[in-house]
Amino acid sequence: MASRYTDDELTKKVTSPGWQHQSQDGGPVTGTLEDALKSGHAQHSQGHAPGRIEELETAIELDMIQIEKLWRYLGLPV
Repeated sequence: MASRYTDDELTKKVTSPGWQHQSQDGGPVTGTLEDALKSGHAQHSQGHAPGRIEELETAIELDMIQIEKLWRYLGLPV
């Protein structure tokens, strides 16, 4: 599992692209961490849960690692 960023590291990543906010109601908002944070804040301001924010690159990498492990478990060539 990927390690979490410190508060200082996250502050430096606010303008970095590759983040996604997944709301409960609508589709995902993809863009910078700032975009994802503003989308979550808007949802929170309306009285809803803020939703989930994830870094896409990390999520994709973790998913691929898990898939590769499962392929090996099933005896499929990697």
